[in-house]
Amino acid sequence: MQMPNDRQKPGMDVPQQKCALRSFSSLFGWLFLAAIACSGCQTELPPLPYQVGPYTTVRLSPGDTIKVAFAENSDLDQTEKIRRDGKITLPMIGEVQAAGRTVMQLQNILISRYSDSLDNSEVLVTLENGNATAIVAGFANNPGKVEFDRPTTVYQAVMQAGGVSDYGSTSNIHLTRIINGQQLSQTVNLRPTIHGEPTRPTYVQDGDVIYVGRSWF
Repeated sequence: MQMPNDRQKPGMDVPQQKCALRSFSSLFGWLFLAAIACSGCQTELPPLPYQVGPYTTVRLSPGDTIKVAFAENSDLDQTEKIRRDGKITLPMIGEVQAAGRTVMQLQNILISRYSDSLDNSEVLVTLENGNATAIVAGFANNPGKVEFDRPTTVYQAVMQAGGVSDYGSTSNIHLTRIINGQQLSQTVNLRPTIHGEPTRPTYVQDGDVIYVGRSWF
């Protein structure tokens, strides 16, 4: 016997109500899991300014070894390793800032500095050893430091670190670089490259950090 104050919805019996409730709970659970998954997805970031390329002029960095050869006085020739403070010490003129400058910029500075000390201040600066270093982190098979002495792309650096792991995402790779004292990032999608599609490569610069993000699907 049905009680007068029973609030059962007209036209729907108890089993139907339970079935509807289960369906609603399943839908809510699915939406909740989807929200969690999407929360781990990172928004695609625009390309970094001042993109480097295969012909970008190399700037000297601490740890680089340079040779300074004098036009008329070979006794003054020096082979110097740039110190951690970015400087080198040369005869007659003392300390000179080398890091952050191109080879040609440093050469012109030395010619100017030696003009007061030598009759012929022409010098030739050459880069003897200039290995650059980037860090590959995140979901790579062998994350760690990657060294290179020639133009290297993000794809080549990731492959040198063993490639993307089973848990990594080839389309969610972040390249971080310090520009004008700020850390800036861009998203790099390697999926087309891995699938053999023609793409415009993104080149790595000394000090870059490449983070391979997690695949959520």
